[in-house]
Amino acid sequence: MLLAIDTATQWMSLALHDGRQIDYEATWRTHNNHTVELTPAIRTALKTAGRSIRDLSAIAVAQGPGSFTGLRIGLGVAKGLALAQRVPLVAIPTLDILAAGVPPLGSTLLAIIQVGRGRICAQPFHWARDRWTDAGPAQITDWAQLLEQVEGETLFAGEIDAAGRALLDATDRPVRIAPGVFALRRAGMLAELAWDRVEAGETDDPARVTPIYLHQPGVPHP
Repeated sequence: MLLAIDTATQWMSLALHDGRQIDYEATWRTHNNHTVELTPAIRTALKTAGRSIRDLSAIAVAQGPGSFTGLRIGLGVAKGLALAQRVPLVAIPTLDILAAGVPPLGSTLLAIIQVGRGRICAQPFHWARDRWTDAGPAQITDWAQLLEQVEGETLFAGEIDAAGRALLDATDRPVRIAPGVFALRRAGMLAELAWDRVEAGETDDPARVTPIYLHQPGVPHP
C-alpha cells in the first residue's frame, strides 16, 4: 500500500494506492495548519481504508515548489515514515502532480500554484506521447507578467484566484481555463506517478531528498 502526501500549498491531499486502484483519497483547504492536520489525517486515511501503518509498502510526497512550511512538514513526515517502516520513498515535483490530472484540452498547459503575497508559481507543459511533458522551468511571477508571455493557445490549470480569473476572463490573448474538476491537485495523481516509479525501481534516498524551493530576489519565503 502506497501512501501519497501533498502539503505543498494550502491545498492538502492524501491518498492510499494498492497498485491497482485508489483505496482512499481526500483533498481539502488548510489555513496553514499543516502541522496539526497532517498526522491525524493520515490516521483517518488508514482507519477508513481498513489498514494500519504496517501495511505501507511505499511513501510518495510532493517535493515542491510550494510553501516553505508546507513542504517542510510534508517531507519531514514522509521521510520519517519511510525510514521508520523501511519502505521506499518517491518525491514528485508539485506541478508535475497538477499537470498529470489535466486532460489534453490543448497542446500547451500552464500549471499554477499560489505562493503568497499576490505571487504565483507557473510552469509550462506540452502534450506529447499521451502525457504532459515539462516545457521549461517553474518560475515565480504574477498574473500580469505571466499573461504577457502567452503567445499561442494556452490552457491554465491549478490555483487560479479571483484576481487571476478576472485577468484571464478579460484578456484578448488565446487562453482557456481548465474546468475546476481538472484544476484540483490530487494526491491520487501523485500516487499514480509514484507507483510507476516504485515499479521501475526509481526511488529516492530519504536522507538525501530535499524540497524544491523557488526564490524571488528580495522576497522572503511565504
